[in-house]
Amino acid sequence: MSTLLPTTMVGSYPRPSWFHHQLLGRDVLEAFKLAAHAEAYQDAVRVALRDQELAGLDIVTDGQMWFDDYQMGIGSFLWYWFERIEGFGKEKLPHPARDKAQGTDAWALDEAGGVAVYGELRRGPLRLAELFRIAQRNTDRPVKACVGAGPVQLSTLAHFKGGPLADRYQLSEALSDIFRAEIEELRAAGCRHVQLDDLGAWIPNLSGERDFAWVREIVNRTVAAEGPVSGGSRTSWHFCLGNAWGNRMRGMTEGGYRRILPRYAEVAVDEFVLDFACREMADAELLADLPKDKRVAVGVIDVRTLEVEPVELVAERIRKVLRHIAPQRLTLTTDCGLKQLPRPCAREKLKSLAEGARLVRRELGETR
Repeated sequence: MSTLLPTTMVGSYPRPSWFHHQLLGRDVLEAFKLAAHAEAYQDAVRVALRDQELAGLDIVTDGQMWFDDYQMGIGSFLWYWFERIEGFGKEKLPHPARDKAQGTDAWALDEAGGVAVYGELRRGPLRLAELFRIAQRNTDRPVKACVGAGPVQLSTLAHFKGGPLADRYQLSEALSDIFRAEIEELRAAGCRHVQLDDLGAWIPNLSGERDFAWVREIVNRTVAAEGPVSGGSRTSWHFCLGNAWGNRMRGMTEGGYRRILPRYAEVAVDEFVLDFACREMADAELLADLPKDKRVAVGVIDVRTLEVEPVELVAERIRKVLRHIAPQRLTLTTDCGLKQLPRPCAREKLKSLAEGARLVRRELGETR
């Protein structure tokens, strides 16, 4: 995209108050046999797209209207995948690490839960390419496809009950192959902005130094470009600070990006998508040390508060980042998804994001 400081949001958006349909584990092509569900879903996507367009975002998403209203505020971030990949159980179990968690992290893990692995994994009806096509038909702006939770993060929620997979390492490899196939179908469908959402980047903080290599290997395996359609797409990797009803995962993310980002500088993605607003741009200086071929989508809107940021505050956050990275390498985004916010609040936050970007563009001599 040629626009200086392009704007986007991480992915999810509040459902319109009238959109009550739930997929409940079904293939979307099964659910959409019901005319009312198909119509309501497509209308909800149009609403999410239009809110972004009116706010002034340059790259839009479908709002992930395919996420049901599960626990954790965005529990479908996890369960959309478990419910549609063969080999997983349907029941929500305790999180495998629940007994080791402390403080509010324990409650957040209760919200997330865990899942049983009963057998060999097989790719099911995830339909990311079809969901992308629905969105792109309804806007002239480029649609970003958000893919996640990702293989590393999902592998850490597993209880191994049977089948050939013995641990999270084997499980993440099997998941990676499934996710890579979905990403390739997205690229073939014309999607040029693919964002992997995988908070597994933080796991080595808990499991040990050796797991940094594992995370790098799985992310590279997942986003690997194959075939002639892959070259024109930009691949991003989002690993936020956690978000359960506005609460960060403080134990897992202790030390912030300073502790882990340098370990991933050479991962084969085009762009990192990182939360900064909720920490008032702490560690922004780290961006100066990233490889020059990497872009960064920096969160300048805090989604963990209901406050709508004044435009000047957003602009000042952008200016802080520009002290460390060239504007040509910078995308502006929300810290995380917006699904857990009231829609009026989310809409106004996006307006502040776009207006803050316009203000700084003018300061840089960009007339748009």
